[in-house]
Amino acid sequence: MGRFRWSRTLSVLRLGILFSTAGDTAALGRDCRDGALLALDELRAEQGSALAIEPVIGDPGGVGDRYIALARRMLTEDGCRHIVGTVTSQSRKDVIPVVEKHDATLWYVCPYEGFEANPNVVYTGGCPNQHLVPLFAHMLPAYGRRVFLAGANYVWGWEMNRLAREIVTEAGGSIVGERCLPIAETDVAGLVAAVEARRPDFVLSNMLGPANHAFLRAMRDLGRRDPAFRPKRCPVVSCDLTEAELPEIGAGVADGQLAAAAFFECLDTSQARRLKARAAARFGATRRVSSYFATGYATVRLLGEAALRCGTDDPTRLRAALDGPETEGPLGPLRIDPATNHAALPFWLGRIAGDGFEVIGSGPRRAADPYLTGPRPLVPEAGRPRLRVVS
Repeated sequence: MGRFRWSRTLSVLRLGILFSTAGDTAALGRDCRDGALLALDELRAEQGSALAIEPVIGDPGGVGDRYIALARRMLTEDGCRHIVGTVTSQSRKDVIPVVEKHDATLWYVCPYEGFEANPNVVYTGGCPNQHLVPLFAHMLPAYGRRVFLAGANYVWGWEMNRLAREIVTEAGGSIVGERCLPIAETDVAGLVAAVEARRPDFVLSNMLGPANHAFLRAMRDLGRRDPAFRPKRCPVVSCDLTEAELPEIGAGVADGQLAAAAFFECLDTSQARRLKARAAARFGATRRVSSYFATGYATVRLLGEAALRCGTDDPTRLRAALDGPETEGPLGPLRIDPATNHAALPFWLGRIAGDGFEVIGSGPRRAADPYLTGPRPLVPEAGRPRLRVVS
């Protein structure tokens, strides 16, 4: 990273950091927060006394209504004009009206279901043409076109399942079953029984938190009873499972299951190695670095460097400054498309192995198309996965 200088005078940049570190998505919130704080530490060190970057940390504690109250306080009392935060689509949608009212900016770092492009939101976590579409372009020819959909019972699960249904139908396949469960639900016996009865080629899990963890443990047990459901033959795939949650699932429990992401800890690029080294120095040698951590980090670097270029935290001017040089980081060169406020992102396919992932496929960096208005190559070439197979 280069050392940037302010082009104008701004003595203090107050940045809201709004993630839950308790509750059903605590592991994801901690990774987003810690990645953001690591980037803030670096920016402060690089600028020395030229700029005071002050994080204003709000932790809703897993309580949905607290997101709105904390965001309002950050913008009206704490002097923030930018908030990096929220994990779930529900919390994002709850906070957006507050951000709009104060003409501030929400920086959203998690993968989401698309069909949104708000001028007051910068999206760095990826939308379906960057995760779900390339994932299915690989899965359908590689495993088969009979798919079971499992989702969280809110907008992420509903919309991701809807899009998956379109993709599979356009590819000449079929959805053999669909179930949605609350995030906190751990009684997955009915869901697993439905998967066993329908015998799909693979399962797409758009579940979150405890429900997803219980489901993966139950699928491990089902695979032990019936080899047809072991990951090599009927994997569970997702677009939101990361290293952060593997300890909660249990070491080795989900081995062989697949996930799509813009970053995995096992990547051996210079920027990935740098991030892992700095995370270990800041949080301890055992600290894992997930895509949520990496995106939180890259987003705050992007925000800070844009502010350094334009010398102000004015949201309109800072967002305009994003249409500038690409910021190099763990996600590769990062730049925001001014037409959609979304980042272009790489695609990696990972397979769980022990306490982490191994990369087994990759695809080209994709510009975001949040409304899927461009060409939609949803039907894979017969018998030929579109990903470059790594191993």
